[in-house]
Amino acid sequence: MARPAVLRALPLLFLLFLVSFSSPKKFEEEDKPAWAKKDIRDYSDADLERLLEQWDEDEEPLPEDELPEHLRPQPQVHFDPSNIGDPENLLKMSKKGRTLMMFVQVKDDLSPSEAEEVTKLWQSSLFNSHIQAERYMVDERRAIFMFKDGSQAWEAKDFLLEQKDLRECSVENKVYHGYYTPEGKKEKEEAYARKLEAQKVNKKKRKTEL
Repeated sequence: MARPAVLRALPLLFLLFLVSFSSPKKFEEEDKPAWAKKDIRDYSDADLERLLEQWDEDEEPLPEDELPEHLRPQPQVHFDPSNIGDPENLLKMSKKGRTLMMFVQVKDDLSPSEAEEVTKLWQSSLFNSHIQAERYMVDERRAIFMFKDGSQAWEAKDFLLEQKDLRECSVENKVYHGYYTPEGKKEKEEAYARKLEAQKVNKKKRKTEL
C-alpha cells in the first residue's frame, strides 16, 4: 500500500522549513503557482503530491541497472534465423538481466548433510566460472539456485548435468535429468542426435546458397 503523501513528503517539508527560515532570498510571489503560495503547514495531500512531482522532476534518473527489476526495460531479443529450432537459446536471451530460479535435486542415496555439502560445492564451482547464484536448501535433498542474471541459468544447467550426484534440475518448468541417471543418458543421446541433424541441415543450406 502506498504511503500517504504527507509521510513521503516529510524530508522535503523539513528542508523547506530550513530554507524558509535561513535563506534571506525570497521568491517573487507572482512566479509561484497558487498552491505554492500557501503556508506549508496548510498543504493538502494534493499539494504535497504536486510538491513531490516537482521534486522527482529535478532528480537525475537512475541508470537502468539500478532500477527495480519491474521497471527495467525488457531485454531486446534480436531475431536470428540460425536460432530457429533452438527455443532454449531464445529463452536464455529473454532472461538476460532478470532474476531466475532453478530447482536442483540431488540423488536419493545422499544424506541431507551430503546434499548440503555437494550443492555448496556446486555453487562455489559456478562462482569460480563467474556465474553468480544464491543457494537455498528447501528440502533434505532439494535446493533453489537463484540467478540475478537469468541467462546464466542455462550455463549452470549444463555444468550441473555433468555432476554424478545430480538427479535433476528444472529451469522455466522444464526438467533436465543428470547424465548419470538412466533418463539423463537418454536425454543426452537425443540432444546429441538433434545437434548432428541441425549441423547437417545447416551444411546443406550453405551448399545450396553457394
